[in-house]
Amino acid sequence: MDKKIGFVGGGNMGEAIIKGLIQAKMVSPQQIFVCDIRRERTAYLHEHYHVNISENLLDLTADSEVIILAVKPQDIASVLEEMKDKLGPNHLLISIAAGISTTYIESFLPEGVALIRVMPNTPALVLEGMSALTPGRYATQRHLELAESLFKAIGKTVIVPEKLMDAVTGLSGSGPAYVAVMIEALADGGVKMGLPRPIASKLAMQTVLGTAKLLLETGMHPAQLKDMVSSPGGTTIAGLHIIEIGGVRGILMEAIERATQRSQELGG
Repeated sequence: MDKKIGFVGGGNMGEAIIKGLIQAKMVSPQQIFVCDIRRERTAYLHEHYHVNISENLLDLTADSEVIILAVKPQDIASVLEEMKDKLGPNHLLISIAAGISTTYIESFLPEGVALIRVMPNTPALVLEGMSALTPGRYATQRHLELAESLFKAIGKTVIVPEKLMDAVTGLSGSGPAYVAVMIEALADGGVKMGLPRPIASKLAMQTVLGTAKLLLETGMHPAQLKDMVSSPGGTTIAGLHIIEIGGVRGILMEAIERATQRSQELGG
């Protein structure tokens, strides 16, 4: 890719994308520019990834063709106010600010500036993220494909209409927390039955990782895998019976529903 990419914000998610782009050899460090109010953060990114540091947002906007807004949602308005006069039709703006709609962002932008909204999640930090993309008013298929190629460097991608972005937030955005709780609970169960904590944790984490990879690579339905593991009268079906009595399925569905509703509330 011959584009210059600017990052407004160099936090964990910004670093994950930088790391993924460089590791995938999509761009060189010399094509990346970063602006962050924390000088120690930009110094760290320059030292570890050899990227360029922009002293201010106007410099970054002038130097970059693709600009990734990797700032907190409450900072979006002030950032856009500072940048908007330097943005034009040759720019592609990508926002990863949770809950901030394309309509809201475009209200700050000059006519014709292409915008893509993206919802990544924290496994992007180990290049195993799940990112959902939705195009703004002026984004073309070419813009969407460009943005998708960037986020494929840190995991997998899907394209959804914007009305589904709150549901994406409730599932894959919040989902790592749900999975972490399940892993912790599995490990706790192992400890209760006598396993040392480090061994129980390793067993739980690898079991979740391996199961997800098996389902992804085979395309198998989760119910099919469940049935494969459940021998008649065996240990697994005995455990599954307790899970059903506890209503675990319904609780997880309700958690995603409530997280989606909360995302809608925060987005106004």
